[in-house]
Amino acid sequence: MAYFDQTRKAAMAPGIKAICKKYNVKASLAVRHHSTVCLNIKQGAIDFVESYINGNPHKMTTEAADRVRKSGNIDVNPYWYQEHFDGKALKFLKEVFTVLNGGNHDNSDIMTDYFDVGWYVDVNVGQWDKPYAFDN
Repeated sequence: MAYFDQTRKAAMAPGIKAICKKYNVKASLAVRHHSTVCLNIKQGAIDFVESYINGNPHKMTTEAADRVRKSGNIDVNPYWYQEHFDGKALKFLKEVFTVLNGGNHDNSDIMTDYFDVGWYVDVNVGQWDKPYAFDN
């Protein structure tokens, strides 16, 4: 059963803070439902929205790209982020996911409907009520 607590978060926080400082990004780390570590990226010098639109292999329609730009909110897929981002955003996410998954395991077998992970990882760029603020 997935389990993540404040002790693990406290041990992980210095690594995340160092990465955020390196890339000039403001973010917060949280624990949700004792099973998920969440990184909420609020503002910074990386244009995640344009990176997501340009890096997506399934080129977005103009309407879809405009919706993403308007909302300023992206729920990063932890399994496919390498295919959906490019440039500096991708480098940042690779470093962040390495720290967030440090010590984690995934022994899941989807064919038999068996899920065994140490904890789940969520990364959000902006939030539903507050868009990501890109500092030019």
